[in-house]
Amino acid sequence: MVKPFVPQLVYMEPRALEYPLGKELHEKFTKMGIEIRETTSHNQVRNLPGDNHFQQYRVAKSTLVVGVRKTLKFDTSKPSAEYAIPFATGCMGHCHYCYLQTTMGSKPYIRTYVNTEDIFDAAEKYMQERAPEPTRFEASCTSDIVGIDHLTHTLKRAIEYFGKSDFGRLRFVTKFAHVDHLLDADHQGRTRFRFSMNADYVIKFLEPGTSRLDERIEAAAKVAEAGYPLGFIVAPIYLYDDWKQGYLELFEKLEDKLPKSATKDLTFELIQHRFTKPAKRVIQKNYPMSKLEMEEEDRMYKWGKYGIGKYVYQKDQQQDMKDTLGGYIDKFFPNAKLEYFT
Repeated sequence: MVKPFVPQLVYMEPRALEYPLGKELHEKFTKMGIEIRETTSHNQVRNLPGDNHFQQYRVAKSTLVVGVRKTLKFDTSKPSAEYAIPFATGCMGHCHYCYLQTTMGSKPYIRTYVNTEDIFDAAEKYMQERAPEPTRFEASCTSDIVGIDHLTHTLKRAIEYFGKSDFGRLRFVTKFAHVDHLLDADHQGRTRFRFSMNADYVIKFLEPGTSRLDERIEAAAKVAEAGYPLGFIVAPIYLYDDWKQGYLELFEKLEDKLPKSATKDLTFELIQHRFTKPAKRVIQKNYPMSKLEMEEEDRMYKWGKYGIGKYVYQKDQQQDMKDTLGGYIDKFFPNAKLEYFT
């Protein structure tokens, strides 16, 4: 059982203490006996403990920076939503394949933002621009927000904020089972609560530091019982030796454990494993013993919109994945919606 995240080290930006949440977190971490350091900006977080890169990387992953979000222009978040809503960045998980490996670069610490009202105000403007069309906001583009929310309750506030909104919808995805504090949130059906799922092999060998498969399924059942619209992202779909059997067992477990209420409005998103050359270098540096296979010659090169191409599976393998997992969805959850395969 993976315990809820507790930072080893906390950095506070001075302006964070001007906000109620900043004060509350400072008090909470002081009571917990966690070392708190001051930093003028997250960019100034340096000299983390550790004798080498390997140790410093792991300390960074358990360091929390409490700060103020300055940029209130939201990134787009296709295909899952219109916009990414920025409550946090970074993640305490150690998933070997994660794209945050390169986007977070040499600063893999976790950041949480305390100026939530400013973020909600910015979201409101985006909603007004598109009204009466609904606007979907993705809260987990750059973090696993559930992984820190037992400390901050920012996500819970956001769920209740969007519960009162006419045109906003909230979405997020998690690999953590620490959901109990979110079960009584007044969501009004406007938040889709998604879990990242995978074959047991992938979770066991490539997703250290995250909740195990059975824990995630148990949490998903609780979320469904709490009336949230539920979704699953099966990602990254990874072709290991016995992958078809592994993913079949995943769907069998889901069907067995989920309450019938969950299947009325259930969504799936399927994302194949991909990697870039810069990501491969960082991954091999951070997880030198990983079982993750990243052989360029076995993959197909796909141009990316920012000029950095990625390596994906060959076309026939992609079709096989889509047919196999799509078939499992049709068999076990015939009323579910497959939102996309990418």
